[in-house]
Amino acid sequence: MSERLNYPNDELIHPWLSRLLEAYHITDEGVAEGIRRETVQGRTLACGKGCAACCRSHTTIPVYPLELVGISWYVTEKLTGKLREQLKQQLGDYSNQPGCPFLVDDICSIHPLRPMACRQFNVFDKVCAEGEDAYYTRRQDVLTPIKKYTDQAFDVTLPFYGVENKPERRKAIEQGAIHRIAKALKECNWDSLAEKMEAYDRNRDT
Repeated sequence: MSERLNYPNDELIHPWLSRLLEAYHITDEGVAEGIRRETVQGRTLACGKGCAACCRSHTTIPVYPLELVGISWYVTEKLTGKLREQLKQQLGDYSNQPGCPFLVDDICSIHPLRPMACRQFNVFDKVCAEGEDAYYTRRQDVLTPIKKYTDQAFDVTLPFYGVENKPERRKAIEQGAIHRIAKALKECNWDSLAEKMEAYDRNRDT
């Protein structure tokens, strides 16, 4: 069983953060169970540390508003050192960059807060070819998320969007309403996040 990410002080300041971290914990549990079921059937997980093929090739990664808030918080307040400076520069000129805006030297700079879609994308048996999106080229080799876990994860986040009542949350999930507010990761205005990071750095230094 994976451990839930914890940022105790920040979770006291940002109530939404606990919801997001809990949703990611549920997602990770579902992914672990899905991988376990596949390996029992004799399949081998092809994804491994250092592989960033999907980060370079995928153009339709969905990201939800709460996830965007989490990413913004993480890179602005938690990311440090050389990686922070590299990312800030990259986001400021992202219109000219291929691949995921948060991939820096084949490293996911937001790995703890990476979106659900990234957490769930796992490929079996053969490593993706450069430029390949296995979801479209060999769907049978891509992990299918377990609905029970995915629904639970979205259920945890729905109060952030004002859907508090449990029957209403169930209805929103069943009708796919949550997916209508997702955006493609590559289409977001990331240069504004670079500006936010720069402003945070200036305020911290004064």
